[in-house]
Amino acid sequence: MSAAIVHIVDDDESFLRSLARLLRVSGYKVRAFKSVDEFLAREDREAPGCVVTDLNMPRRNGFDLQSALASSDNPLPAVFITGQGDIPSSVRAMRAGAEDFLTKRSPKAQLLSAVDRALERDAAERAQRALHSQVRSKLEALTARERQVLDGVVRGLLNKQIGEELGIAERTVKHHRTVLTQKLGVQSAAELALLVRDAGRG
Repeated sequence: MSAAIVHIVDDDESFLRSLARLLRVSGYKVRAFKSVDEFLAREDREAPGCVVTDLNMPRRNGFDLQSALASSDNPLPAVFITGQGDIPSSVRAMRAGAEDFLTKRSPKAQLLSAVDRALERDAAERAQRALHSQVRSKLEALTARERQVLDGVVRGLLNKQIGEELGIAERTVKHHRTVLTQKLGVQSAAELALLVRDAGRG
């Protein structure tokens, strides 16, 4: 996996250079962009990391960037840093999932702490998405009959009830359940249900 990148988006070129320098000196890999459109057009869109963005920018602002990230395949956490912050804007950003909302006069330590939290959050969410993707792949590899039995298990049906519903013997249901636990790496019906729910199929 490529190294995490702190993407900075700000139309104030002087501040952009200053912040990029500060973060690089502090040990982060940094990329700087003068607009939301320039950031969204970047080449390595799958790279891990976070975004430090200004709020008020021409054409598309920080909220537009946050919205675009949320609907993307790589929803990087955002830290807002603005020269003209207010409570309604802060509340809106945080409710939409921002890691933090700072002013450009905030102490260096506060900014670095927010960036660290955003990078940690990205790593955790990325790992969770990868796990869900693996689970979905396992579920998609099941046979049609195994999926039918799994559906019955998730609905809390007994083996006998599943067999009656599918027109198969109870021992056949037991066999399919054993295969399901082996293929999906779980031990109980509760784990099966949780697995399906977490994969977005339940």
